[in-house]
Amino acid sequence: MFALRRRLSISQIDHFLDIGIIKNYCKNNDSKSSPLKGLLDNAASFNDLNPSCPEQEWATLPYLEGTKIRKQGEFFRKEKHDARETSIILFPGQGTQYVGMTKNLMKFPIVQDLFELANYILKYDLQKLCLEGPKEKLDQTKYAQPAIMVASLAAIERLKEERPNAVDRCVATAGFSLGEITALVFAGALEFEKALQLVQIRAEAMQMACETYKGGMATVFLAPDSKLNYCLLKARQWATDKGDQMPECRIANYLNPGCKVIAGSISALDYVEKNYKEFNLKKVKRLPVSGAFHSELMRPAVQPFREALNSVKISDPVVTVYSNVDGKRYNSALHIKKQLPSQIVKPVKWEQLLHYVYERGADDYFPKSFECGPGQSLKAMLQKVNAKAWNYCYSIEA
Repeated sequence: MFALRRRLSISQIDHFLDIGIIKNYCKNNDSKSSPLKGLLDNAASFNDLNPSCPEQEWATLPYLEGTKIRKQGEFFRKEKHDARETSIILFPGQGTQYVGMTKNLMKFPIVQDLFELANYILKYDLQKLCLEGPKEKLDQTKYAQPAIMVASLAAIERLKEERPNAVDRCVATAGFSLGEITALVFAGALEFEKALQLVQIRAEAMQMACETYKGGMATVFLAPDSKLNYCLLKARQWATDKGDQMPECRIANYLNPGCKVIAGSISALDYVEKNYKEFNLKKVKRLPVSGAFHSELMRPAVQPFREALNSVKISDPVVTVYSNVDGKRYNSALHIKKQLPSQIVKPVKWEQLLHYVYERGADDYFPKSFECGPGQSLKAMLQKVNAKAWNYCYSIEA
């Protein structure tokens, strides 16, 4: 008691004595209980400030009447929704296009409107290209990307028709590479017209980068003891010795634990194809693409896309959108504007993204997932990453 008195002023001691805390402090010390417990037990709760005489009628609470006073130990609990009543919508990226896609969606009036508007913006007949081809033209980056985006949004109309609650109860969305822009349109962060112009600029800039730096991509299947990173290092060294203008070779897509897509210069990919067994790789399959997407060979495409994006109004998404760059959710419109351009040269961390999206407890339920767009590639990837979530995944074909 004396030691405490020496550290406090007379006025402070009088104040504490008035509310009885010093007495509790001493009592708690005598009973060998925590002095902090005594202080908390006697902390002001504002529940006993009812006037006991006319002189006290001026006393008021520091909060508005009706405000809930949080007690010690309480914390905020977010209301938990039944996951079975919610949905997640996924959108595919480049490489899923095929001649004849959206043929079964033309019965929906809004789909026809989408194509009419797209034709006006792009200055060519996108609808005819999707339905009739030719395949060689549809497969070109500058045509494939707008086609896949429009086809994926057209698939949303089919989803609305078949499962109207799936759209209303959507809690999150994501897209693979190009599909991320489609997801941002669905989430209300980008307007369709502006997003289509962005995709056109992105596709043409990436096509230009492909012509500037010759490169390619390959799917690599891994064994538990594979040495992929060491293989890529040796491939870059080989490409440097061969005199490649940009000796690049890196992971471009993280698909699942046993499968990655690599991108790089031609010499580097040739080295991987010829020497993959030396690094315990199971299989290497070259992809029919004209460029090394999601690698430094795409660097020339970043600035044109960034400038175009800066001129477009971006809103905060109304549902959660996950980023390919780090697998995590976008937290604001500013976050989208800063991070989206780097997606062109950064690897698509789809495997990591799926872990974030579908992280659940052992006894928790999973939401229904819908892959909207051409193909079923995202559903197949989900099976390799999270089999339980895959059980509730459905394809809405474009």
